Amino acid sequence: MADLFHKQAKQYAETRPNYPEEVFQFIASKTPSHDLVWDVGTGSGQAAKSLSEIYKNVVGTDTSQKQLDFAPKLPNVKYQCTPPNLSMAELESTVAAQSSVDLLKPSIGSTFRTFYQQVKWVLKKPNGVIAPWCYTIPEFDGSFDAVFRQFYSDSKPYWESVRKLVDDKYRGIEFPFEPVEGADHTGPFEFKTERLMDLDSVFTYIKSWSAYQTAKEKGVELLSNDVVENFKRAWAEDGDDQKVAKFPVHLRIGKVGNLGPLFCPIGIHPKD
Repeated sequence: MADLFHKQAKQYAETRPNYPEEVFQFIASKTPSHDLVWDVGTGSGQAAKSLSEIYKNVVGTDTSQKQLDFAPKLPNVKYQCTPPNLSMAELESTVAAQSSVDLLKPSIGSTFRTFYQQVKWVLKKPNGVIAPWCYTIPEFDGSFDAVFRQFYSDSKPYWESVRKLVDDKYRGIEFPFEPVEGADHTGPFEFKTERLMDLDSVFTYIKSWSAYQTAKEKGVELLSNDVVENFKRAWAEDGDDQKVAKFPVHLRIGKVGNLGPLFCPIGIHPKD
């Protein structure tokens, strides 16, 4: 997976939506202090930038240095390229000390067998917050939406199996955490973010998918001439050169509480 993101880092940074400020304000309202965030799988820093405006310090880690090269350079954000599995010693030396993190924002994808142990170790007790979120495919007005959704459905053989967690809006992830203050469940909570896109930017967005890169390596061009022409016809039907793409964002959120030792794995990588 990391190799795929090396290849598409520039397209990923250019076309992925920014998350709505409501997400960050909602999460920040659930963390009693705002000193330190660990942004796991930060990618090109979309979330790190917004988090840095609320929290004093952000540590963004990713397995792809190429992705980190496109992240915004900010005075209170430290980026660190890390191996897929951090030892406890590496966690302390590269990320944070025990019980020092207010918010942990993981991305769901790679399996970290000791990840929940690290969550318990690094988050402040009992109110340190873990908040994974993902966005599903964009929604468009008009007939183009149905064409795009059919294309996405046709691309599913080339997605990794963890993509199903995104399609399921993170409802199916193991999440043994307590509801935060003011909530009676851990989600998912839904928000939406929007961006104006022309058809070329839609094509660039598709090319940033790991599924697109996987298909290409298998000799399959998802954006074949027939697909491109079908997209062009549907895009032109309402006469607009640009369309609003609405990306649903699905958030799980919980506090660490006084959890005992945990050994369950979590699948952690919302880059898709």
